Amino acid sequence: MGLRSWHALSIRKFTEKMMEVSDEAIWKTRNSRGIDGSRVTFRRTLFVCGFLMFGLLVIVIFMSLLGSEKLPAQASLCALLTFGKSSCGLTADQEAILFDIRLPRILLGAAVGGSLAVAGASYQSMLRNPLAEPYLLGISNGAAVGTMIALVFLGAHEWSRPLMAFSGALIATFVVYRLAQGRTGATPERLILAGVIVTTFLSSAIVFVTTLMDATRIRSFTFWLLGDLSGTTTNLLWLALLVAVAGAVVLAAHARSLNLLMLGERDAFDLGVEVSRVRLVVFIVASLLVGSSVASSGSVGYVGLVVPHLVRLSLGSDNRITVPAAAICGAIFVVVADTIARIAIAPRELPVGAITALIGAPLFVYLLRRR
Repeated sequence: MGLRSWHALSIRKFTEKMMEVSDEAIWKTRNSRGIDGSRVTFRRTLFVCGFLMFGLLVIVIFMSLLGSEKLPAQASLCALLTFGKSSCGLTADQEAILFDIRLPRILLGAAVGGSLAVAGASYQSMLRNPLAEPYLLGISNGAAVGTMIALVFLGAHEWSRPLMAFSGALIATFVVYRLAQGRTGATPERLILAGVIVTTFLSSAIVFVTTLMDATRIRSFTFWLLGDLSGTTTNLLWLALLVAVAGAVVLAAHARSLNLLMLGERDAFDLGVEVSRVRLVVFIVASLLVGSSVASSGSVGYVGLVVPHLVRLSLGSDNRITVPAAAICGAIFVVVADTIARIAIAPRELPVGAITALIGAPLFVYLLRRR
């Protein structure tokens, strides 16, 4: 065996040895750092996620019955349980309200909430910063600028919205990452500072693009910027659902690496984590999640900030349970908030972003004081 082959074999064996660190040792290290004091098993994760999914299903069914137009509860439940195959006594107008207006909007809210919550949870773990989330890092504003450019200049092309939103989010992510690079790499503090700078710049860009619109469109764009789930299409709905599920699965698959990154990048590297690769995957997947959400619903704030904190307070900070649970809880949070926005001043509507801010801001203040 040559020297080069022996060297490669030694490196491979060393890496495999480091990856064989038992969950018991990792848990002891994390517990000594005060990161988490609970044990997470696959059975517990499956039980918690199953319970939350059942709660989400119940909420989706119940919220579909609420709105400015009252629907007969028994007939609506019958129609929902048969997936629309039977009208169960509903009129044509009532069926259209239930299946063409309310249910797609609720499903979109679930997709948006899940996407933003899982992106926020991943950022907070990777950057070891409880304030890290898509809006603070400027990714949401980048997606908003891309979507606004698509709506103003490419309005006739439906797929231009998600493509431009993802491009804007990815460019904002790249700029933030490059600005945060220093002699010692991209530290969490520099990433947050770079995110604030990019957010401020992109906010000015949004104002500039808004001034290019005519007066009749400014109001609708302003409403969209605050969060609006009523202006999407069937294709964008299915895209948002697909991206939300795929993104949550990918980030949940990297939960163990995110757990180790919470100990610090050097410790994570010593334990076999490819820090650069994991960071790149999280940035790209989170950009895709945020881009699809903003393209479909505009800016919905506080979801990626408050929901992961609530999940960690309830279930612990292990990302093997935090990431999937945050996705489901984020979906529940936005669905409930959007229902309040629909019925609070019916028949008029409030932006869902205003409701999430009204709920999220006091709740986040309480969490800060509690800690």
